[in-house]
Amino acid sequence: MKYPKEYLDEIKTRLKVSSVVSKVVALKKRGKEFVGLSPFKNEKTPSFTVNDEKEFYHCFATSEHGNIFDFVMKTQNLRFGEAVKYLANIAGMQPYLFTKQDEEREKNLKEYLSIYSKYVDYYHNQLLKNEKLTNAREYLKNRSLSKNEVKKFKIGFVEKNPSFFDELKKEFGEKTLLESGLFYFDEKKKKCVERFKGRLIFPINNISGQPIALGGRIIENLDYLAKYINSPETNFFKKGSNLYNLDLARKLSNKLDHIFLVEGYMDVVGLSKNGVENVVANLGTSLSDKQILTLNQFFDDIIICFDGDESGYKAALRAAENSIKELKPEKQISFLFLPDKEDPDSFVNRNGKNYFLDFTKQNKLPIHQFILSHYKKQTKNNPSSMAIFEKKLRSIAKTIKDNFIKKYVLEFFLEKIAELTPHSNQNKNKSFVKKTKSLESTQKFFNDSQGITGVELKEFSLLYLLLNNLSFFQSNIHLLENVKLFTEINKQIFNSLREKLKSNEPIDIKTLNFDKQLIDKINKFAPIKHILKNKPKNDNKVIELLDDISKDLFNHDLELRIQELESKFSEDLSETTFNALKELKNERKTN
Repeated sequence: MKYPKEYLDEIKTRLKVSSVVSKVVALKKRGKEFVGLSPFKNEKTPSFTVNDEKEFYHCFATSEHGNIFDFVMKTQNLRFGEAVKYLANIAGMQPYLFTKQDEEREKNLKEYLSIYSKYVDYYHNQLLKNEKLTNAREYLKNRSLSKNEVKKFKIGFVEKNPSFFDELKKEFGEKTLLESGLFYFDEKKKKCVERFKGRLIFPINNISGQPIALGGRIIENLDYLAKYINSPETNFFKKGSNLYNLDLARKLSNKLDHIFLVEGYMDVVGLSKNGVENVVANLGTSLSDKQILTLNQFFDDIIICFDGDESGYKAALRAAENSIKELKPEKQISFLFLPDKEDPDSFVNRNGKNYFLDFTKQNKLPIHQFILSHYKKQTKNNPSSMAIFEKKLRSIAKTIKDNFIKKYVLEFFLEKIAELTPHSNQNKNKSFVKKTKSLESTQKFFNDSQGITGVELKEFSLLYLLLNNLSFFQSNIHLLENVKLFTEINKQIFNSLREKLKSNEPIDIKTLNFDKQLIDKINKFAPIKHILKNKPKNDNKVIELLDDISKDLFNHDLELRIQELESKFSEDLSETTFNALKELKNERKTN
């Protein structure tokens, strides 16, 4: 038996050719296409191309050409049916079993799709052509929606007293029409009623672009009616498995790596109208695992942007806690919070596309940072509250399915908890106090010196040591090769002094042309001067002090690099960054 065309099309639309091919071939992006070495022939120069937009691959070396089913059959030596099962599993679809029930379901699906197609077409054309629908047209005008948006999203309007049920009944049975969810049986009136009467309707399409459900919005402010309603769940429509506008947005995945996820149909339409077309909406329910997995098939970065009010924030938190478990090393989930009382539609209409995109770049928050930030705000500085805080973060990290990400997110959470409880983590900071007791015992004297940082004091000590032992360092210039300073003015003096020492010309401190005020500051505040005071000059002592100061400066550099990697890791959560960070932290422990 043949697989139904709709089933095969569903697999093809869920899976990009590049995602299937990349499991076998290392691909590189080149313009709209991907290139790689042919899997059908040994070669050194890439002749193999993949085009997601046209849904095919082509090998110039062997003339092999085809779609994802062809590729799997040829590279894995599978029959067509086996390739379909393999790809359906990757796409998250149930295997097709060819039972009588499957055949019956396929027949019912065709009827279902036909009903929705006729219904959407009829009421869309009514909105475009029926001049009597003045209320609906006035509403669209007030929302700044033109005929272009109405056509693009095939928006329609169902009158208050519609009669399309009778028209459909000529072709379909009453039971079938009721099972579509477009109608319900009114027990009082003893007749079938259209669910979306008096509403604008927004077709919710499957991934292939066929309408399978509707969202409806009233155009009058009637307190006794819900502002938005959706089709009820049916055999062919599950709210948690579908996303509004995915059929159009997925086509942009060849050009863009990120997708905006918003709450409402009008948010999608408003953003799209302003040029932000990579946007989808969930369907009035909490964000589901299936929706995240579906978006991950096409995009690497999901940016969740809900309304800027309390309910929008709560919805975002639910979405974060539910979707973090699907986080993967190569994927990102971020949150974008708009100003209070704003939604994506109003925000982009008021400020425009460029401002919205700039606002996104500056304000989007990685999912793990959002979760940490939320629970940190709920935590008080006492043992009980901190215990609850840590327990909650550990339990959230534990839900993550990918073991690498689970490990890194937990590490991130625990690092931030450690920063809030420094006294219980003081052993982790021993590297900062090794071999510096003599310097730190005198540093208290200088804490009152406004504007002088700890690293500047260390640099002052180094420069003081050099200026008072010029002849020694001229003979041992190699000792200064790996010393690194951080304050620009101190760095300039150090580099200039080192160059003079390398010249082998006699040097007198009185003849050095340095800023007198800075030299006075070094002589006044360098902690090391108290160690050298009244002590006879000793080369070994100078070397020992230089070693202590150099290690302090090295540890400061190490800490800066750790902070930089922590910041980077909080953004990309990559294994490479984590391993580099771990290596630096191990180095800190051994110094």
